[in-house]
Amino acid sequence: MKNIALITGVTGQDGSYLSEFLLEKGYEVHGIIRRSSVDFRERIAHLEGLPNFHLHYADMTDSMSLVKLVGKVQPTEIYNLAAQSHVQVSFDAPEFTADVDAVGVLRILEAVRTNHLEKSCKIYQASTSELYGKVEEVPQNENTPFHPYSPYAVAKLYGFWIVKEYREAYDMFCCSGILFNHESERRGETFVTRKITLAAARIAQGKQDCLYLGNLDSLRDWGYAKDYVECMWLILQHDKPEDFVIATGVQHTVREFATLAFRHAGIELRWEGEGINEKGIVVSVSGSVNSDLVGRTVVAVSEDFYRPTDVVNLWGDPTKAKAKLGWNPQTTTFEQLVELMVKHDMAKVAADNAASDVRKMNLAEYLEKGIVK
Repeated sequence: MKNIALITGVTGQDGSYLSEFLLEKGYEVHGIIRRSSVDFRERIAHLEGLPNFHLHYADMTDSMSLVKLVGKVQPTEIYNLAAQSHVQVSFDAPEFTADVDAVGVLRILEAVRTNHLEKSCKIYQASTSELYGKVEEVPQNENTPFHPYSPYAVAKLYGFWIVKEYREAYDMFCCSGILFNHESERRGETFVTRKITLAAARIAQGKQDCLYLGNLDSLRDWGYAKDYVECMWLILQHDKPEDFVIATGVQHTVREFATLAFRHAGIELRWEGEGINEKGIVVSVSGSVNSDLVGRTVVAVSEDFYRPTDVVNLWGDPTKAKAKLGWNPQTTTFEQLVELMVKHDMAKVAADNAASDVRKMNLAEYLEKGIVK
């Protein structure tokens, strides 16, 4: 039987990597995209046109579109990655977050049942370490009590439990991967890691003066998204449906991430002050970075990025995934992750600068420099 995967959230970081992974394994891959006046398909543009890659319009808030699409595609595996996934935004848009991240999961489950695919279609639900929230223990594993600490986490908690309920009530192969923070060069630019690597690149190239962050002491377990999609797939290949923590088992502070990112951009920092008064000051530069930066404050703390309730200590225990699935969470180390993100963003900022510089040129010069196709 041919493997047919349906991916929600296909245009996102995880969706793009998972699409590549499944296509390499010979899957027929179908992705759901939302109608929008803005094109969000940059991460999957290189896949469009491939014979086994197909995109469909539907929406996680529209049950009818999901039921029709599941019936049309007849998937053997569904990966529900779609979400309003920004924690800070969930405080501003809690109702929308609940509609997509909580009820959206129910809509997927019911779409499968409505099309009588309960016994032939496996479902993976992308859950989150934010479920642990106000942490009860460290490190966190599959048995650690949940204490969600944001509207996003509460919505995701419903998604986790409704998947578990349908698994037990209807004997469906549906399970959750409790993903700890996973980053990459494809990460959304408003997420803290990508915000840091882009700012480091822009500051190094004279395009930004200062980076403003929230709690520098927050501890996170950061992995590489490209490694994590393999574990998502392995969860659905397991002999029975179970929930798994997906994490590296290593944690670092936001401050550590920023220090390493700036170092890879050619800027060495020292930290002074505490709390709201903490600053990252340039002590030395290397490469082509302007020496005028030395002595300047390039990282500062702003209360604008403090959350009403903040999760400060996430540290995952991947023992179960390693033992039962044979997954290696350390394929890409933390240091390698930061380096590849900064390398990508240094090139991106340089390209953006080049595009800006040639806007005064005529069309022939644009074409010659490869700025436009």
